Amino acid sequence: MPEIQLRPTVASDLARLMGFDHSVTSDSVWQLELRRDAGQPTAMFREVRLPRSISVAYPRNPFSLADDWAKRSMVYTALIDQELVGYVSLFERGMDSAVCVTDLVANAANRRQGVGSALLSAVQDWAAARSYRRIILEMQSKNLPAIRLSQKFGYEFCGYNDQYYLTQDVALFFVKSLK
Repeated sequence: MPEIQLRPTVASDLARLMGFDHSVTSDSVWQLELRRDAGQPTAMFREVRLPRSISVAYPRNPFSLADDWAKRSMVYTALIDQELVGYVSLFERGMDSAVCVTDLVANAANRRQGVGSALLSAVQDWAAARSYRRIILEMQSKNLPAIRLSQKFGYEFCGYNDQYYLTQDVALFFVKSLK
């Protein structure tokens, strides 16, 4: 695996980061099943293997990164050989003692090279250094690579929000306690 360097994002990175292919390919999805049993709503997720791989569009406009960048608590950029290959953006929820990760992106050409893992490790170090108690990851139910990454790092499913994104996709939330 190539050596991955991480650094805080600077303004001159934004145009390149926005130009990344933010879509993801998935062979499975987490399918939401809603039921009403005896008047009580029940929600259940099950992983469903798809008959063929699908390309999942990114749920946010990547071109809004420049506007959101200044509002985030931290944005890290990943580099391989001085080439930008990924980024992660996060914000602090001080009243909950939590850090929320809303964007974790590896450029399509650099996926499966440890970029996402390096960025998620940086988030965990950043949050731990500031004495946060937990980290919350947000992702689409169709983004199986992100779901697998969160599980690999010990995050646990903690909730969902139907029609959360402008694309009307379901958002999944995974959490990891730091203390």
